Amino acid sequence: MKFFDDFKKFIFKGNVVDMAVGVVIGGSFGKIVTGLVNYIINPFVGIFVKNGNLDSLKTVIHAAVPEVVDEAGAVVTPAVAEVAILWGTWLQTIIDFLITALCIFIVLRILTAARNKLEAKKIAAEEAAKKEAEEKAKADKEAADAAAAAAAAKQAALDESVMQQAALLSEIRDLLKAGK
Repeated sequence: MKFFDDFKKFIFKGNVVDMAVGVVIGGSFGKIVTGLVNYIINPFVGIFVKNGNLDSLKTVIHAAVPEVVDEAGAVVTPAVAEVAILWGTWLQTIIDFLITALCIFIVLRILTAARNKLEAKKIAAEEAAKKEAEEKAKADKEAADAAAAAAAAKQAALDESVMQQAALLSEIRDLLKAGK
């Protein structure tokens, strides 16, 4: 049962489902590109080719030999299929690949640009929050320093007042002693 539980977790992970969707869409997109090459680009290129289409470009290595039958209906020599290098079909495949690669490149470039913008916004927001926190800490420190300075000034004033009171008490004691 653990095997099936693990398999179930694997299948229902987002990455696997996304990959499956990508494969299906990629296959469909491949058919679209192949259709574009076969039905639009190939006939257009065929205007410039002698035989009228790109598929006709080939180098025949061994020509096809038809089946030869004698008068009695017996096969004298069997048919031999043509052996050829299909340059035109190969060029169609290359065009197919280049169009697909270009489309994937454009999509990835758009996705990368969008991701970079999102990351730049995220970084800018983090930097703004960090700067705001630093400014708040600086303001809090300045307020604490100002409060400490005010408290020190008040304490100094109290200390001065205590000293004056002590001096007055001393003078009063001296006057009382002198007046007796």
